[in-house]
Amino acid sequence: MSAHTDLVELERSAWQALASSGEDAAAFYERVLADRVLMLLPGGLVIDDRAQVVDSMRGAPWDEFELSDERVVPLGEDGAVVAYRARARRGDSAYEALFASTYVREGDAWRLALHQQTPV
Repeated sequence: MSAHTDLVELERSAWQALASSGEDAAAFYERVLADRVLMLLPGGLVIDDRAQVVDSMRGAPWDEFELSDERVVPLGEDGAVVAYRARARRGDSAYEALFASTYVREGDAWRLALHQQTPV
C-alpha cells in the first residue's frame, strides 16, 4: 500500500473509532498518537499533553460521519499531512470542518503528531 492510501485509511479508522464508543476512540488514539502531540481545536482549545488528548476522546460517539476531498501532502519520507472535509452528526447537532492531520513515521508505523480543525 502507498503512504497516501495508508494515511487516508488511518484517518477513516480514527473516525470509525470516534463513531463506535469513547473507549474505542481512546484506545485508537493511545495506539496512534506520537509521544509529542499538539491538537488545535475549535473554540481556541489547545492540547499538547498526550494523556489529555487520549482522555478527551472518551466522549459520546458520533452517530454518523462523512469524509470528502481527502488529500495527502508528503513532507519528506517520514512525514505527511492528511487534509479533508468532514461532516458529522451527534443527535441533533451537526458539525462540519476542514481537518489537517500531520503524521510522522516512527519505525514502520505512522503516528499522529499535529491535528487541527477549522469549522466551516
